[in-house]
Amino acid sequence: MPTAKSEKRVVTLAYGCQMSERDADTLTEISSQKGYTPSQDLEHADLIIINTCCVRESAENKILGKIGELKRLKAINPQLKIAISGCMVQQPGALERLKKRAPHVDIWAGTHNIHEFQRLLDESDEGKVAEVWEKPKETLESVPLAEKGKLKAFVNISYGCDNFCTYCIVPHVRGRERSRHPQEIIAEINALVKSGCREVTLLGQNVNSYGQDLQPPYDFADLLKDVDAIPGLWRVRFMTSHPKDLSDKLIEVIATGQHLCEHIHLPCQAGSNDILQRMNRKYTREYYLSRIDEIKKRIPQASITTDIIVGFPSETEEDFAQTLDLISEVTYSQAFTFMYSKRSGTAAARMEEQLPLDIKKHRLQRLINLQNAQSLAWRQKMIGHTYEVLVEGPSKANPDRLTGRTRGNELVVFSGEPRQIGTLVQVIIQDASAWTLYGELTE
Repeated sequence: MPTAKSEKRVVTLAYGCQMSERDADTLTEISSQKGYTPSQDLEHADLIIINTCCVRESAENKILGKIGELKRLKAINPQLKIAISGCMVQQPGALERLKKRAPHVDIWAGTHNIHEFQRLLDESDEGKVAEVWEKPKETLESVPLAEKGKLKAFVNISYGCDNFCTYCIVPHVRGRERSRHPQEIIAEINALVKSGCREVTLLGQNVNSYGQDLQPPYDFADLLKDVDAIPGLWRVRFMTSHPKDLSDKLIEVIATGQHLCEHIHLPCQAGSNDILQRMNRKYTREYYLSRIDEIKKRIPQASITTDIIVGFPSETEEDFAQTLDLISEVTYSQAFTFMYSKRSGTAAARMEEQLPLDIKKHRLQRLINLQNAQSLAWRQKMIGHTYEVLVEGPSKANPDRLTGRTRGNELVVFSGEPRQIGTLVQVIIQDASAWTLYGELTE
């Protein structure tokens, strides 16, 4: 006879951005309050949660494929509960379509009501449940803490976005921007540090505009100063920054902070003013470069990364050449490159002059080739220098070696002992590829 399970297991999968990962952490924490132990074993799970993304069609198709795969596990174990949440579910009209496509799913939840997941979990004992709020109803502070006990954690400082870039679905599925109260953010980080966390990444669709809805006045630079002062916290990161809201005050705070990492992710998206205007980015190429100049002046060692979209509607060869030129001028340590694809519900999807796929693919490859060469040159300059590395665990490519990141967020692989995981070490860089540094511990 099979033995009874001593515990219930939950497997949580997150797709998309860091905000999705943070929401997945919240869902895991809620589940643990209901007696579920986090696991990575899909085959023997009692609850499987998928937090979804809908930014690109490729991500959505990948998620739909994974949801379809779970039908087999449900057939083997009818007591298995499957929950789908996040941006894909929040899209207007998506819920009914998804329910028809995946009748084996037990719980459907949108982005605005994940803090209600415990109730939905209880209600699913009586049958399938689906709830997607059109707008947020509760205060932001009703969302529980991130999953505790991790070396690194994501902490939301705001929700939603007011920018309405024409290619982006985020404001439509996450709502307008709302800032969390600073005292609640500080309390959450303190609790995470007490549980063993040593690095936090502050999250918002646009962290730079944090606090615009708060009284008395309190902005993102103020928050960074307060977080930097939390005892026991070694590193503070943040994303994503919108160039139009990157103030001199904020750059100065980063430059003078003790634990604020010298890594700034500043999405440009395009190097052409015509394309930036069509994207509704609300800044010009010249203004963007002025922000880069200020960063380099105040934080010379800063690692600057970016997002770039190629093949936006009406993008000409000259527009694209200006993007390549901007990349060469800035010298990014890394760039996340994307080929534009339509997202239903966005303004750009309705634009004329959509580009053929072959042109978009060709431009993307040219962009990747340029950035890979630039990333390699950036990392090769680090050879021979020693950097502080937070040891995160075994390397995925070679489990016999350790991996971690510099303050500039560069990935480093080196030899070490398992006991060093979770500590800060000094590593001298001996070799580099476009994406990774290789080194050895100093004496």
